[in-house]
Amino acid sequence: MFEVKERFRLSEKFLDQFKDAQPIWGPLGYVTFKRTYARVVKVDGEPERTEEYWETIRRVVDGCYTIQLNHCKNLKLPWIPYKAQKSAQEMFKLMWDFRFLPPGRGLWMMGADYIYERGSAALNNCAFVSTEEIEVSFSEPFCFLMDMSMLGVGVAFDTKGAGKVFIQQPQQAGYTHVVEDSKEGWCDLIRCLLDAYVGVGKRPAHIDYGKIRALGSQIHTFGGIAPGPGPLIECVKNVDKILDDRIGERVTSTDITDLMNVIGKCVVSGGVRRTAELALGAADDEEYLKLKDPKLHEAKLREWRWASNNSVLAETGIDYTALGQQTAKNGEPGYFWLNNARAYGRLKDGETWVDAKVSGTNPCAEQSLESFEICNLVETFPSLHENFIDYKRTLKFAYLYAKTVTLIPTHNERTNAIMLRNRRIGLSQSGIVESFERHGRRAHFDWCDKGYTYVCELDKIYSQWLCIPTSVKKTSVKPSGTVSLMPGVTPGIHYAHSEFYYRTIRVDKTSPLIEPLRKSGYRMEESVYGDNTIVVYFPVHQRHFDRSKDDVTIWEQVENVAQMQHYWADNQVSATITFKPDEAKDIPRILELYETRLKSISFLPLTDHNYPQAPYQTITKETFDMASAKLKPLNFDMINTDDTMDIFCDGEKCEIRRTPETVEIEFESPAETEMPEIAPAFEPVTAEVGEPVPAK
Repeated sequence: MFEVKERFRLSEKFLDQFKDAQPIWGPLGYVTFKRTYARVVKVDGEPERTEEYWETIRRVVDGCYTIQLNHCKNLKLPWIPYKAQKSAQEMFKLMWDFRFLPPGRGLWMMGADYIYERGSAALNNCAFVSTEEIEVSFSEPFCFLMDMSMLGVGVAFDTKGAGKVFIQQPQQAGYTHVVEDSKEGWCDLIRCLLDAYVGVGKRPAHIDYGKIRALGSQIHTFGGIAPGPGPLIECVKNVDKILDDRIGERVTSTDITDLMNVIGKCVVSGGVRRTAELALGAADDEEYLKLKDPKLHEAKLREWRWASNNSVLAETGIDYTALGQQTAKNGEPGYFWLNNARAYGRLKDGETWVDAKVSGTNPCAEQSLESFEICNLVETFPSLHENFIDYKRTLKFAYLYAKTVTLIPTHNERTNAIMLRNRRIGLSQSGIVESFERHGRRAHFDWCDKGYTYVCELDKIYSQWLCIPTSVKKTSVKPSGTVSLMPGVTPGIHYAHSEFYYRTIRVDKTSPLIEPLRKSGYRMEESVYGDNTIVVYFPVHQRHFDRSKDDVTIWEQVENVAQMQHYWADNQVSATITFKPDEAKDIPRILELYETRLKSISFLPLTDHNYPQAPYQTITKETFDMASAKLKPLNFDMINTDDTMDIFCDGEKCEIRRTPETVEIEFESPAETEMPEIAPAFEPVTAEVGEPVPAK
């Protein structure tokens, strides 16, 4: 898939200074890292354990520069080893100091042999697929979603294929279909089944699931635990349940959404995996808008319709009254203005139409995407920087990581045809509200404006040196999740829960994390829900705190999004705007007033988490001080904390969980001395260290 002739390695002498050290973790940082991103380390004669942080960063940096090295070697481009080593060391240091981090996908997969052997899809966060050409290949959009979801990639889809094909009674063949024990094997079965319902091929007389490894077996190549054949068997039954009732009729937006949802439910695999889905329906499709109405569809909502967040393709000038009123009730639909995404990069720069082929967005709605395109993100933390010069240096290496991911093709030819042309990346920010408080709102937007210009300059230079196209878009704001927990900053553009609070996580009673957490003095309780988990309480003091999410109006939150769309994001800003009951009436008016300044937006009612063991619980300073005083350093030495789940894009709202009832009470998924100026390894031979060659 990607020929690796030579491996890059960070200097052991450089690494020695980190081997017995820990970074400055956020309150939940170390346990988040160990549970979610640390891969298993196997050393002869020693028990299995998981990586320490320095080992994960080494793997990530070694992987990043191995890709660069082999790209240059394969194309016979300049490669300067001493510059590569210095550049890689700076990237390592910036990640160690939490100036920036790859997404959860990158922390888990970068540097693993899997990406060289199977392609780069597992390094990417999210994807989009349109059903607009469903008459050409009925099964392809569904199988794309299944394939990418099984790699941990979140996938959004539209319902534009509604009305384009007739559902037929499948003809039956006389053979037995043997399902291979692989992602490809699962997709092949679903492809065969779906195509039979539109007269393409025949349905097998029997399906043999015997080759699928048993529930609980280790998945060695990708990581994680096998779900057994059960979820696939159920998926086949659900596909039949949906389509048998539709024979002789045209496929509808409901059918499309339901099929995508049952596939998403299958991939979740009984809670072992995670994925994400977003549906994009027409704003005037009344049937689609009622799919999650519990009064009409309670059974199907519980069966599978919880598996996607549902949004609409909005157009400027439409009447938002009914849509906004529906959003005010339960937070859906969300909104994506497709023409704005096509016409604009940053709103500040006016119409450019450089991304006119965009047909949708990803599940968290921070990336503009063509159909079958995937997205690659990286996260920066401006609130952990002293000044813009400091942040500018971080942007260089965050950009370098993201651009490097585009050098490896995926296993999907159609995706490659788009990705290798667009080279789309998303340099994101977390801790934005913290940065407002530390640096000032005007200063932050100034950093965004100057930083974006700098990233564009970098892209021209690096793309010329690498002999690849410039990136069609480069910046966004993702919602973040566990990545922002590692340094302990507020996620994305969102406000903190309160200045002092308990953040609870749920850990299985059998997890090796339990005993180290107990010994370190964390408050622990058995779950009151009888789900065989232990609830662990982490005391948090939010730095640079001014106001909580309860104290900020819906209008200010939306204005923040619009400003970031103006000054920073040429893709989109992912934001879930929380609102109080008395603000619900403002949603239609907000949509009308901001429709020309936004590309995407979603809303969520503020709720009081007064139920037992809620994920966020406000506490006093005295309670925080008392709880913190009891804590000792965590020690996970020489234990295997491999509870890892397949991580997609980050964020609470776009993640599929095993059941809708437990969304808010499960564990959420997966900066100092200025460094000297160092030129990247693949700069022209004539470039001096610290003197980049400008673009011609």
